[in-house]
Amino acid sequence: MAWKKVPSELVEFLASALAPFGADRRMMFGCPVYFLNNNMFVGAHEDNIMLRLSPEDQDELLAENKEAMPFAPMGRRMKEYALLPPALYREESLFEKWLQRSFAYVSSLPPKQKREKKAKARK
Repeated sequence: MAWKKVPSELVEFLASALAPFGADRRMMFGCPVYFLNNNMFVGAHEDNIMLRLSPEDQDELLAENKEAMPFAPMGRRMKEYALLPPALYREESLFEKWLQRSFAYVSSLPPKQKREKKAKARK
């Protein structure tokens, strides 16, 4: 099943919201994703925003907000990630709360070393 393309409005919203954090933007599977110290932080997926949270924060988010859900692209759950649907990220104070929690968690992680790209074999 093909994923729905991220709407340009969501791409712009996320870019604006992430500007103060100094995160690096990359594209993954056609979706904008932001990194801190090479650790995935937040991104867009279809109409939703994906956040990386500590297990405790993720449990709290999912318990408090029935619209939020674990992030499971292609049917496989990514354990540190949760999805915020539009109803949640459009509520500014709620989005800011969870964005700050995600930033605090990802900032506490050790920097991830970039993998070296393998040279293509020549024939």
